[in-house]
Amino acid sequence: MSDLEGLAPRVIARCRELKLRLVLAEACTGGLITAALTDVPGASAVVERAFVPYSNESKGEQLGVPLALLREHGSVSAQAVGAMVEGALQRSWADWGVAETGIAGPGGGTEAKPVGLVFVAVQRRGSPAVVERHLFPGDRRAVRQAASARGLALLLEQLAVES
Repeated sequence: MSDLEGLAPRVIARCRELKLRLVLAEACTGGLITAALTDVPGASAVVERAFVPYSNESKGEQLGVPLALLREHGSVSAQAVGAMVEGALQRSWADWGVAETGIAGPGGGTEAKPVGLVFVAVQRRGSPAVVERHLFPGDRRAVRQAASARGLALLLEQLAVES
């Protein structure tokens, strides 16, 4: 069982316990987090909706991320992922949002933003986003799996303080 498969049932159980709904905005993982969550029975009580805004244009159209922000900071940045999670929450009825963006490779990396660079954000509605920067090793599949698992783990860490 992968880390992702092990985390998803824990997230669903914790959200059901707290009666929380989630929205996902997945760029580099292309829906892997949503797929892992919806593989768990009872996920429909938790997963409110999901977005897979892969292009800059779709980040703007689906989530309201300003194209000027993407031009200035890039789509793989703390600013972009913060705007993604905020936009997802604004376009949903969810209590919490999870977003990620990154460079899974094998191409697309630069010296400043290498392959494996991923930004993950979680946010409770009405609170500031918690954003993390990671550099995950491995091939495209490994980076996407690691990014997805970290998104769920970060959410669980934040939910641990919920009452």
